[in-house]
Amino acid sequence: MYVINSISEKHRLVSLPEPLHPLVSVVRVADMRFVDSAIWEQFSVNFYCISLKKNIAGKTKYGQQYYDYDKGVMTFVAPKQVMSLDASQTEILKPASGYALFIHPDFLYKHPLASTIKNCGFFSYKVNEALHLSEKEERNIVEIFQKIEEEYQHIDKHTQDIILSQIDLLLNYSNRFYERQFITRKAVNHDILTRTETLLNEYFENSNGLQSGLPTVDALAQQLNLSPHYLSDLLRSLTGQSAQQHIQEKLIERAKEYLSVTNFSVAEIAYQLGFEHPQSFNKLFKKKVNISPLEFRQTFN
Repeated sequence: MYVINSISEKHRLVSLPEPLHPLVSVVRVADMRFVDSAIWEQFSVNFYCISLKKNIAGKTKYGQQYYDYDKGVMTFVAPKQVMSLDASQTEILKPASGYALFIHPDFLYKHPLASTIKNCGFFSYKVNEALHLSEKEERNIVEIFQKIEEEYQHIDKHTQDIILSQIDLLLNYSNRFYERQFITRKAVNHDILTRTETLLNEYFENSNGLQSGLPTVDALAQQLNLSPHYLSDLLRSLTGQSAQQHIQEKLIERAKEYLSVTNFSVAEIAYQLGFEHPQSFNKLFKKKVNISPLEFRQTFN
């Protein structure tokens, strides 16, 4: 795998002149020329990349999924994420339209944005979970890209603060637009919610906890072909609960069933659900129900 360590190196690899600022750069997708197709078969970058792309002829691969950019979409890549371009398609060497913003982590050093950007779940989304913008939303994003590009043309003591404020605005807009996308894709998202419920029900009905332990967000997301962060954000938008909270609710629901209709001991129920230690089960149950499993069982006697 090829690792691109700096924004300057990225510029060279896509046939662009040296960046005016070493730690932040806005480039036009139409100006990019991929000079060595072997590099793009599997690569990562050591900086953030936020892109708005349209009419890309080739395809980008992320994980096992390909995504084409026939329509305008935004994607977010954090440092060290592994990606690839489909090197078998010569069309990837042809330009399209849009912008890409590169931000080195050092540019955010000691600024609150350094933590904020790490907490933005969409940097962990898969490419096929990209943000699709309306024309108005797209104009807002393009204006921010252009403002950042304009600002570092003449660097002074105010440049960094102004660019950081624009990046903060970009992240806030992105959060808003993703929340809008969760709503506008409500029918599809409700289907994912139904499938999530089905997978969890099957997990407990088949006593998978005994063999595999507690169900995890990563495993659940993988079965749904989603990234863990996207699944959590989607479920939170629909139900107010993250994927982990959803799993815990199912655990408690099934535990209550065991406690009320079986003679299993509390330890046996804990193992049945996938807990390695009964104490962990007791702690979670009391946290969620406000009484211990034994106290809950006694309410049925």
